[in-house]
Amino acid sequence: MLVVDLHCEQGHDFEGWFASGDELTRQQQQGLLSCPVCGSHGVERRPSAARLNVSGLKDAAAEPVREATASPEAAPPRQADIVRALQSAYLQAVRHVVMHTEDVGERFADEVRRIHHGDAPERGIRGQASAEERAELREEGIETLALPLPEGFDGPLQ
Repeated sequence: MLVVDLHCEQGHDFEGWFASGDELTRQQQQGLLSCPVCGSHGVERRPSAARLNVSGLKDAAAEPVREATASPEAAPPRQADIVRALQSAYLQAVRHVVMHTEDVGERFADEVRRIHHGDAPERGIRGQASAEERAELREEGIETLALPLPEGFDGPLQ
């Protein structure tokens, strides 16, 4: 298993898992790699730290593991680490929304009005609405939130 750091043309960093280096190259050449945040296919490999499988090694000293606490003098987190954490939180939020809402597609504006007026059961829904439809809903006192879904989130989630 080959685990590599990847970077898209929009500046998002993420990790990819491949059966081999040849498989990574094949997927890149065929345009199969895409960013999980923005869907961009402009993805390149970045230098990665070596990953070692040490699960089979035994602790010779057999000492208990001690937890270290960060002192106030500890270095601040790197910007890349913060960006990765934010991207991860965004993807988790999107996954939660997709898993806990009903996709009503292009019927979104009509369905949310029906729910608002009590003509349909209250539930979480998602779908597509134009900027004009969102403005009309806002005028009617119905607040919505535009949440762009990354490519691949519109089908079954694993």
